[in-house]
Amino acid sequence: MSSRIPGFYKLSVEERLKKVAEFAGLSDEEVKAVLSQGLPLDVADRMIENVIGTFELPLGIATNFLIDGKDYLIPMAIEEPSVVAAASNAARMARESGGFKTDYTGSLMIGQIQVTKLSNPQAARFEVLSHKEEIIEKANECDPMLVKLGGGCRDVEARVIDTIMGKMLIVHLIVDVLDAMGANAVNTMCESVAPFIERITGGKVYLRIISNLAKYRLARAKAVFDKDVIGGEEVVEGIMLAYAFAAADPFRCATHNKGIMNGISALMIATGNDFRAIEAGAHSYASIGGYKPLTTYEVDKKGNLVGTIEVPMAVGVIGGATKVNPLAKISLKILGVDTAEELARVAAALGLAQNFAALRALATEGIQRGHMELHARNLAIMAGAVGDEVDKVVEIMVRDRKIRLDYAKEILEKMRG
Repeated sequence: MSSRIPGFYKLSVEERLKKVAEFAGLSDEEVKAVLSQGLPLDVADRMIENVIGTFELPLGIATNFLIDGKDYLIPMAIEEPSVVAAASNAARMARESGGFKTDYTGSLMIGQIQVTKLSNPQAARFEVLSHKEEIIEKANECDPMLVKLGGGCRDVEARVIDTIMGKMLIVHLIVDVLDAMGANAVNTMCESVAPFIERITGGKVYLRIISNLAKYRLARAKAVFDKDVIGGEEVVEGIMLAYAFAAADPFRCATHNKGIMNGISALMIATGNDFRAIEAGAHSYASIGGYKPLTTYEVDKKGNLVGTIEVPMAVGVIGGATKVNPLAKISLKILGVDTAEELARVAAALGLAQNFAALRALATEGIQRGHMELHARNLAIMAGAVGDEVDKVVEIMVRDRKIRLDYAKEILEKMRG
């Protein structure tokens, strides 16, 4: 089936879910799980400490995505209005030129081992690199299953840094974690080689932990947005000016990159991934050499807009909450991905779509107009409107351009006589 579903937003919740179930082949039990409380209390109580309940977010579906020639419906868990609609609209526009093309550098993560109290840190660095093969062997001994599946420690790096506590030697284990996010595997390897590193360097090891700056695990995406499809040359120029602003100003760039993560983080939450790690990795990667946008925009010879994104993507489809939370498992099934690589590629395409949609809105009618109706809907519900009253209150607020709670209450009172 195609992810291009015109009028999807006009359908009822049940009708939308039926379409998604047909697309993803969901069972009756999975459909019921989506409609009911997705995370049972007994499961939640085993996932974290001191559980008193669960906290729900809306789970929406971004449509129209064509990525590397394959159709996707993308589940997104998010509270912010207009994000899902914006992503879907951007994907529809990109689809006119063939959709999104993606690339992935591999599933290599970095584990850090902090060596302190060194009288000769450069000599200690030499010793570490001289014993590289032994360190790799010792690291791989603690996870034979990962090695058997084709992963494991691949390389060792070492660098001396100057800190307020003196010079330190930082050793990096470069580990292929395959389809996992990798924190458990990498942290275990760092723990296992720490005594050996202390012995050969004569130093004292303190921190042994994964880095969320996954610079060897990058996902990239590209899309061409036809100038006539997105609104003409003036819109192209407006987007380029908005991008130039973000590239030159960190205050604007922070919001630019936040918009990218609106989409990526919503997908990470829906699939049970560590969205905080992804956020940290993205922003720290953007900071290398000075804080810059994670996306780039150019104009081709035909006057079309060409957008690209490059972002660290330490995602997993095994481990963590991906297989524990029932809705996370269903979200992965809806998405139709079997590997961390495919999930990373989809996330990059979604991030680019989200960013393009935001820049286009800013360059045309402004970002607030897209939020207006959905914000008005929230206010109508807060005012006490139910059923058809909600749509009527929203219609009047938007028409009068008074999106306020007091006005929603006033409209409701008049409607009810």
